[in-house]
Amino acid sequence: MRTKPEYLQLHDSGELKKRIKEIERICTKCSLCPRNCGVDRTQTVGKCFSPITPVISSAGPHFGEEPPLVGYYGSGTIFFTNCNLNCIYCQNYDISQLHAGQDTSYEALADLMVNMQDRRCHNINLVSPTHQVCSILRALEIAIDKGLNLPLVYNSGGYDSVATLKLLEGIINIYMPDFKYYENETGKRLSNVNDYPAVAKKAITEMHRQVGDLQTDQQGVAYQGLIVRHLILPGYLEESKKIIEFTASISKGIYLNLMDQYRPAYKAAEDPKLTLRLSSTDYNELNTYAVDQGITLEK
Repeated sequence: MRTKPEYLQLHDSGELKKRIKEIERICTKCSLCPRNCGVDRTQTVGKCFSPITPVISSAGPHFGEEPPLVGYYGSGTIFFTNCNLNCIYCQNYDISQLHAGQDTSYEALADLMVNMQDRRCHNINLVSPTHQVCSILRALEIAIDKGLNLPLVYNSGGYDSVATLKLLEGIINIYMPDFKYYENETGKRLSNVNDYPAVAKKAITEMHRQVGDLQTDQQGVAYQGLIVRHLILPGYLEESKKIIEFTASISKGIYLNLMDQYRPAYKAAEDPKLTLRLSSTDYNELNTYAVDQGITLEK
């Protein structure tokens, strides 16, 4: 049964304000994400090319997400500019890599959240939130005072710090990370990070500890839990199988979305495998493999 988000209680008790202060402290020598660039983001940008304040590309009801998020009225999606990964095949590279977006105030970000609620969206879907956690919490505090009570969705690339995630416990209702690669070399070559698999495993394990398997109301709309996304890359099926196995090892009840919409984009030609499209044969093989592992696939 759906209850009011726990972040309302954290706000009323003063705990949310304490978390914000801690996140702000972390940002003065930034270790919000595993890149640990150590810069003072109140003065300059980090390796994510972002200040401590919000930078937003777009926002609005989104109907292309997983069905439990979309429901009847859409997922209230906010696309943050920039990213803490540098994926050479990113299909939203204008936002993530070329910095398309506008500097925004905390108040304006809060108003976007409340506007989504007014438009009857089922949740606030924070896309690429990892480097913007401070902005999100500052805006959330304002939005709560304006009546916000929707579930928050943390829609990340999976390269998240467990220390930061622990500060989000009770604030984020639905975690939706990618799990991109299972081999270090692949993460280095395709996203310019040395330790993606180990980081993603720890992050996803922590996310599941906090929110558990996906829970939906009587209308099938999600209000808490974990969704794992995996964009299947052509030529990397063995890594995909290992990702499926890892997901199943946490919980066979995890809602897994094996995504087949890969298309060559941005600098994908740097990897000959990524110049191809995913075949239906390979996609069907992975779906069968996931079912054989006993886990829940996106419907």
